[in-house]
Amino acid sequence: MTRSGDILLHLTERLRSAGVEQARLDARLLLAYALGVSGTDVFSHPERVLSADDEERVLTVAERRIRREPMSHILGRREFWSMDFKVTADTLDPRPDTETLVEAVLERIDDRQAPLDLLDLGTGTGCILLALLSELPTASGVGVDGSLAALAVARENARTHGLSHRAGFVLGDWGRGIERRFDIILSNPPYIPDDDIDGLEAEVALFEPRTALAGGPDGLDCYRALAPDVFRLLKPGGFAALEVGKGQAEAVGSILAQSGLDPLAVRRDLAGVDRCVMTARPPLEKK
Repeated sequence: MTRSGDILLHLTERLRSAGVEQARLDARLLLAYALGVSGTDVFSHPERVLSADDEERVLTVAERRIRREPMSHILGRREFWSMDFKVTADTLDPRPDTETLVEAVLERIDDRQAPLDLLDLGTGTGCILLALLSELPTASGVGVDGSLAALAVARENARTHGLSHRAGFVLGDWGRGIERRFDIILSNPPYIPDDDIDGLEAEVALFEPRTALAGGPDGLDCYRALAPDVFRLLKPGGFAALEVGKGQAEAVGSILAQSGLDPLAVRRDLAGVDRCVMTARPPLEKK
């Protein structure tokens, strides 16, 4: 006879041995997911007796985490900006660091009731665009991605949060083929140097889509591709916010400046890393 509390201890030890940092938390979430109950229920009812089928489901799910598959892939969701987003193996896992970009954009908007047009290049799950639209009630936006599978996830997330009428998603290669201009452009492009990917934590290196990670030999290829589109697609006086990797802010700022964009600010994440580069198209065309 296996009780919930006993298998929780067993899972915690197995996850810890596999190198999972938050072993006890992940074990509790996995147990709750497999049993179809809340995490609080798992914690408060350690005496619950598991059936043989229950135990098999728990161990099957746990084996996926032991192989270092991300929790978001197993659970099929990730919280971002206090919103639940569907996540699959076709999308980059939304991270708390990226909330820095959302905060930076909101701080720069004087009137949150304004009917702003947003463009999210490399939208993935749509988390950045949808988080902003949740805070900007009359804004609308377009998310662009090169993956049909990712776009399907983004559209589902928009429906889940009641934002489909203000968020459109299209297949594309950054801004190519888009003609109209936007008030705000957003992007969290791939920025990991190609040779560094295999050295990342297993959850990322083995399970995240490589196309959402690989930024070329120096990690900056996507910014070079993006910069001309950002300048072309921003309305005069509009601004853009781009996520960057550690140590990349100065180089990205230089790439954007070479395309005619003006520097605005660099925003640090909670760890003190320069995480978001903000730039603007000048109000008047430069001679």
